[in-house]
Amino acid sequence: MTRTLLARGSGIARSTALAALLCLAVTVTACTAAPDHSRPEGSPSATGDLHLPPGVGYRETSESFGKRGSSAVKILTVAPDAKARVGGIHSKELAQSTTVRELAEQSGARAAVNGTFFDIATGRHHAGFEGDPLGLYAEKGKILSEASNGRAALLLGYEQGRLVARVEETQTLGRLFAEDGAQRELDGVNRVPGRILGCGGVGGDRIATTEEPMDDPYSGLCTDVDEIVQFTEEWSSRTPPGPPRSAEAVLDADGTVREVRVPAGGRIPKGGSTMYAIGPAAGWLQGHMLKGSRIEVTQEMTDGDGLAIAQPLDTAVGGSHRLLRNGVVTVAPNAAGGKPQPRTVAGVKADGTLLLVTIDGREVGVSAGATLAEAARFLASLGAVDAVNLDGGGSTTMVVNGELRNRPRGGADDDVTERPVANGIGIFDQ
Repeated sequence: MTRTLLARGSGIARSTALAALLCLAVTVTACTAAPDHSRPEGSPSATGDLHLPPGVGYRETSESFGKRGSSAVKILTVAPDAKARVGGIHSKELAQSTTVRELAEQSGARAAVNGTFFDIATGRHHAGFEGDPLGLYAEKGKILSEASNGRAALLLGYEQGRLVARVEETQTLGRLFAEDGAQRELDGVNRVPGRILGCGGVGGDRIATTEEPMDDPYSGLCTDVDEIVQFTEEWSSRTPPGPPRSAEAVLDADGTVREVRVPAGGRIPKGGSTMYAIGPAAGWLQGHMLKGSRIEVTQEMTDGDGLAIAQPLDTAVGGSHRLLRNGVVTVAPNAAGGKPQPRTVAGVKADGTLLLVTIDGREVGVSAGATLAEAARFLASLGAVDAVNLDGGGSTTMVVNGELRNRPRGGADDDVTERPVANGIGIFDQ
């Protein structure tokens, strides 16, 4: 049986959270970006009336960031009392990538943007499953990808019919409880065991190139030779083929062990899950997850201080840098990713209004892109007090009513192309 506990503290040390923030090179600047009250809040788009749900707004503008020229910007706003629902959207199989437009069509979303970073096939450390989200992704209260502990995420939920949107540094902690009383850490969810791209310092993670222990978020590849990873039915119909000494427990919906297969790799039962172990963890699994016994799985989500994430929480979409905290820019001008690029960013205003913004780039003379700090200041000018950077570059995509609104480009010399991504954030009719 799996219990996802999104509101129980894990007791993770505050020092770990602080180190995680430092690893992200996030520093608080001395000045606060004041909102530009002269900016028209709901200036009409040149596209006319898009007939979006009441409380949902859309507009297009051109903004100049620095001295590089202007960039095309698309802005979706969702008021807390909008007659709409906001949530995560992903492929039928997490192991596969899909364009934002296709995700919107499949889910019935009226509008959507791309979401988390993912294990893109063109990446140097690609593990073979392009749909794999890197970092936190949760939908309908279920954790589908563990957090890169300490990185910021957009959290969405509903309370008495009103949208509650927040930006928090997040951590996840999974535990396995065997029927014989043995327990163990759960290292991850829905990813290839032993390879942690964008690792979060869980268990025995080590930097792949140096073998240095890594306790904080790291943008490169980590390895761990002793892991148990949970695969849920959202991943795919099958788990990856395992190495010779791996083992995998197949669980029914109630946590009963249906079978243990050696090596790992095979079908995921409908409504159930599997526990996929490598290294010493495979021996632990075979010793404590016996056929017919029951296993309890818990997943806890906490904030950067190790305190419980308050309810309501239905959706969590992990990003990289936190851009704003209480209206203050929290990313240094020279932070990682400081070059102007296409950006997808999310912000929350003081009144709870959600902002989903795309900034185009990589198009000479048309759209120059923005740095992280420039994107943060722009969100502050829109009235955002908290904000997070989501996946950008060629992934940056805005779709409204089935129509591509921005101009995504993989490179400056590439044509406009909709990149398949791991997931997105969709806006639905209520």
